[in-house]
Amino acid sequence: MADAPKSAKLSIGDDTYDLPMHSPTAGPDVLDIRKLYGQAGVFTYDPGYTSTASCDSTITFIDGDKGVLLHRGYPIDQLAEKSHYLEVCYLLLYGDLPSAKQLEEFENLVTNHTMLHEQMVYFYRGFRRDAHPMAIMTGVVGAMSAFYHDSTDIHDAHQREVASIRLIAKMPTIAAWAYKFSIGQPFIYPRNDLDYASNFLRMCFAVPAEDYEVNPILSRAMDRIFTLHADHEQNASTSTVRLASSSGANPFACIAAGIACLWGPAHGGANQACLEMLKEIGSVERIPEFIARAKDKNDPFRLMGFGHRVYKNFDPRATVMKQSADEVLELLGVENNPVLAVAKELEQAALADPYFAEKKLFPNVDFYSGVILEAMGFPTSMFTPIFALSRTVGWISQWKEMIADPQNKIGRPRQLYLGETQRDYVDIERR
Repeated sequence: MADAPKSAKLSIGDDTYDLPMHSPTAGPDVLDIRKLYGQAGVFTYDPGYTSTASCDSTITFIDGDKGVLLHRGYPIDQLAEKSHYLEVCYLLLYGDLPSAKQLEEFENLVTNHTMLHEQMVYFYRGFRRDAHPMAIMTGVVGAMSAFYHDSTDIHDAHQREVASIRLIAKMPTIAAWAYKFSIGQPFIYPRNDLDYASNFLRMCFAVPAEDYEVNPILSRAMDRIFTLHADHEQNASTSTVRLASSSGANPFACIAAGIACLWGPAHGGANQACLEMLKEIGSVERIPEFIARAKDKNDPFRLMGFGHRVYKNFDPRATVMKQSADEVLELLGVENNPVLAVAKELEQAALADPYFAEKKLFPNVDFYSGVILEAMGFPTSMFTPIFALSRTVGWISQWKEMIADPQNKIGRPRQLYLGETQRDYVDIERR
């Protein structure tokens, strides 16, 4: 016998309204308020939408209290340990892990679409030489709709598929070229004999005079960074992509909107902020001073890269990222890099301090990814572009899911208006 549908009663004055409730496969029940305004003439108020489900989804589930992150039901630590980025891309896009043949076909498809339209070289040259790589990426991805007209019709399933593959395949090239342009070096073209992460590293660090030999430890660490950032449910940038796509905008415009949102320091810039903090600390000897400042309620200083807004116990991505960080630092060493030496010592100091354990201020994925990228030789200006590269498949998966949803309608949040009521215009001579 099926369970009776759940509902909740809302009393407003003398009137009572029955609001349906939905039970998810995981997570808290959801109160359906779609007809509330029509029935009761009231809005709900939820700044930041922290208690509002804006959609239903089958892609990613997070339980922040238990430290759980699932992609299509698969725990992130298993995917990071046993899988690799392009396999996770397939999983996010199509809902299931691929067979060996499906994965080979998918990898070949992505590999064969990594080059950019040659005229886009001139588009890059239109930016100032000192332009931030995120500014370049936002502009270039948005401009893809001007170069790839055959994949902008969102109502054509084939064009949606082509756009998806193009974005996943070309984003490493777009990001690497943004980096090369910002440092005044010539562009390095992708190679089909390299895997996804190795190709990206080579495009960033090779020069025409000397090729770049990709170390497998660094390639694996880069792949894990991509994997651990692939999707994270309805965060700010993903919600931005969904809101943009609800208007019917083409996929390249929607992903460009996501990149612009990710650029914010409160979102994608966390690992950059972490490295800037480590540079501010400067030396291992000053760590006790900054630990004390972090504990002082009257001091605005915060330990960046510790704790998480969603994860209240631990960040499940951080355990795997720490392993990669240890491997990279063992390979490259920290002796000549005071920032990395501070990072290692700060990690140990914070983990050993009861105050941070009580407050659940654990090192998160941003702390370790920033350490890895610094060790590899990336400037902090490239941290967020790499995040955007990684998150592209999540944005695309969410975009495709929304386009296929029969309940899809243009996003239109409401407001609690606190401004002036109607006033009559006064001629300027009488003011």
